[in-house]
Amino acid sequence: MLLHLLNHEIWFPPVTDALDDGLLAVGGDLSTERLLLAYHSGIFPWFDGDIPMWFSPDPRFVLFPGDLKVSKSMKTLLKRDRFQFTFDKDFAAVISNCQTAPREGQDGTWITDDMMQAYIVLHNMGYAHSAEVWDGDELVGGLYGILLGKVFFGESMFSKVSNASKYAFIRWVELLQDRGVALIDCQVFTDHLSSLGAQMIHRSDFMQLIQALIP
Repeated sequence: MLLHLLNHEIWFPPVTDALDDGLLAVGGDLSTERLLLAYHSGIFPWFDGDIPMWFSPDPRFVLFPGDLKVSKSMKTLLKRDRFQFTFDKDFAAVISNCQTAPREGQDGTWITDDMMQAYIVLHNMGYAHSAEVWDGDELVGGLYGILLGKVFFGESMFSKVSNASKYAFIRWVELLQDRGVALIDCQVFTDHLSSLGAQMIHRSDFMQLIQALIP
């Protein structure tokens, strides 16, 4: 496989050209046009230093909303309304917290300042959304991603107190399901999301799904 180098033109190679780790291309920019084309094409951005990197892994980690698993302990917290849940209340604060949240095995963050600004633009355009959980007036957890048609492409989440990100994720999935969303892209495997019902599917199946679910 050849690694593709992108320039100012808005295009992506076929996802079948991706390397074993899912890396498909490097370079280009974070323009709205390019980002939306990426998601429509089953591709998501990541950063290594200042260079955009574009991935389409095989298999793909996804959640079908009907497969959401909620543990007994989380059901108790949800029943008690342990946190206040909101969405799109403070997108900038959510992505900022995701940027600074410590990640196991990572010294820095892949959410650069340029990426933050690009997604804030997408939020203002109605494509990017955030879910927040609050403990009183304090934002203690949340997530953000891109909603296209009946697919939500999750990007990142954070938690400042125990179970806050799970609480945000569960409430958000419930809301998305009520609104007809049929697929949540979780990108790559994590134990955290696996415990909530996410699973691996072949990239070819993922591509068929997003083509059917996004107008």
